[in-house]
Amino acid sequence: MNDSVNIQPQLLPWWRYLTWFFVILAFSLYWLNPDQNQPQKFSYTEFKEKVRANEVARVTLQGDQVSGSLRQIDLSKAADEKKVPLRFVTTLPPVDDPELISLLEQHRVEVHAISEQTIWWMQALIGVLPWLLIIGLFWYASGKMQKRMTGADSPWGGIFGFSKSRAKRFRKGESELTFDNVAGLENAKRDLREITGYLKNPDHYRKLGAKIPKGVLLMGPPGTGKTLLAKAVAGEADVPFFSISGSEFIEMFVGVGASRVRDMFASAKKEAPAIIFIDEIDSVGRARGTGLGGGHDEREQTLNQILGEMDGFNPNEAVVVLAATNRPDVLDPALLRPGRFDRKITLDLPDKKSRRAIMDIHSRDVPLADDVDMDRLAALTIGFSGADLENFINEAALLSGREDKENVNMASLLNARDKVVLGSKREMIIGDKEKKLIAYHEAGHALAASLLPNADPLDKVTIIPRGQALGVTEQIPEEERYNLQQSYLHDRIGVMLGGRVSEQMIFGEVSSGAENDLKQATRLARHMVTHWGMSEQLGPVAFHRGEEHIFLGREMTQQRDFSEHTAQIIDDEICNLVKSIEKEVMKLLKEHRRLLKNLAEALLGKETLEADDIQSIIDKEKVEEEDIR
Repeated sequence: MNDSVNIQPQLLPWWRYLTWFFVILAFSLYWLNPDQNQPQKFSYTEFKEKVRANEVARVTLQGDQVSGSLRQIDLSKAADEKKVPLRFVTTLPPVDDPELISLLEQHRVEVHAISEQTIWWMQALIGVLPWLLIIGLFWYASGKMQKRMTGADSPWGGIFGFSKSRAKRFRKGESELTFDNVAGLENAKRDLREITGYLKNPDHYRKLGAKIPKGVLLMGPPGTGKTLLAKAVAGEADVPFFSISGSEFIEMFVGVGASRVRDMFASAKKEAPAIIFIDEIDSVGRARGTGLGGGHDEREQTLNQILGEMDGFNPNEAVVVLAATNRPDVLDPALLRPGRFDRKITLDLPDKKSRRAIMDIHSRDVPLADDVDMDRLAALTIGFSGADLENFINEAALLSGREDKENVNMASLLNARDKVVLGSKREMIIGDKEKKLIAYHEAGHALAASLLPNADPLDKVTIIPRGQALGVTEQIPEEERYNLQQSYLHDRIGVMLGGRVSEQMIFGEVSSGAENDLKQATRLARHMVTHWGMSEQLGPVAFHRGEEHIFLGREMTQQRDFSEHTAQIIDDEICNLVKSIEKEVMKLLKEHRRLLKNLAEALLGKETLEADDIQSIIDKEKVEEEDIR
């Protein structure tokens, strides 16, 4: 439980209390009145005549108003007993009547007098009530602003509490996550164990002359477990943990972010040893001097305060700052220097072994069927992050629930993977002519992937529309690739061009369906020529377009570091590379035109072909060719 949540009984708003107070007051005044019937209004002349006729029993004098009750009369003698009043009221004339009191005494009327000063509380309430309403409205509005600006649940802080830190604080022992709950990331956990060891027993490290790193920067793609790893450090070290996002420092008012930084670091120092975790630090830690608003905006002041606080740590203060970002290239150099973030830990996408361990963790509470093969799933999820794997397992559980299954079987897991990777199935009505075009397009991809020696193995081909694609040819690498060889890249572009080549060969023209294929092939060819030196004419030279500006648009600031003549050569090399690969693929598909037709017809019949189905068609074709020979 974090301290930012104030657990209190749910109280009614102040205006509801005020409403109930006035309702109860009105009912009290009504029920405590001994006379429930409405008084009849008499003129002053009628009132004196009633007194002379001995019909008045008592009167009450209050200012210029006289109220009272009549004597009990025999209602049976009255013509209409409903019209016989018992209470009355009248108004005294502006000029005092000296005979009134003697007349009342003469006819033995009980006289009461009420001074106007006895209702002072009513006058005070009328005067104070508007101010109470204004103060209550201001108090209520300030509480709403406090909740919106600080996340606090209580309005007692008012609008003056927005400069306080909004960091969520987990006290010692509240975080149950440890390194055992984090699968993979062994290198990162090895570096962080030193931090947790220092926080647990700082004296041992001080005797050796070691100083705790002031800051640890976690870098990696989204979903690789940076936040999870930071929480595991807090749980492993068993120390207070302050967690905040970098965007929560920034407000409309200049200086608020810096004030929140000071307050957060002061709170951490009081509870040292402690951990401060700043997620998405690139939102406040971007390089200074590159913004359009000058050097004194709120973001830069916040960054300056963070730099100052990290420099201000005394050597014996056991406070560690963990920060996470997926854009380390945009951070300010002063933030990355030793003495602030001394240690930088890179978190990569999990490998096959780590993916298997991550899926085992996320499937603990999921009833799996006996046919589930986790090793195969780990091989089919290359490129998945930890968050992707968690989402994949959850999608499989949802699909099983939708189909009223008692457990999650392999079919549900494979369908969930296809949904995550390829997208959901689209309900589209496609004509026979266009469906045939899609089938030959995907058959061209599949045949090129099967015949090119360095291409990744096929896993599935489908002409069922998924996501933004009308058809998909999916390849799964046999192993993790960290270096891409020229032959592999050459065949990869060949597979991309296989669909377009098949359309050109069968229908005599191409369609717009190869747009994404051409975009990926051109991008890959450009990298081969300009980044990796895979060009015969240009040789082992890299040509970059310059560094991207971290605030302005990319296209506005990509400056070339080569001449126009070199740019022309680069364009020619890219075109020649793609065209030469296209010719090779065209020749390959023409030699196996019959096999291409068989694959397309199988796709039209089944709509989806697995790797075994494709291989059986290829093997059958080889046998027939050998028989013909």
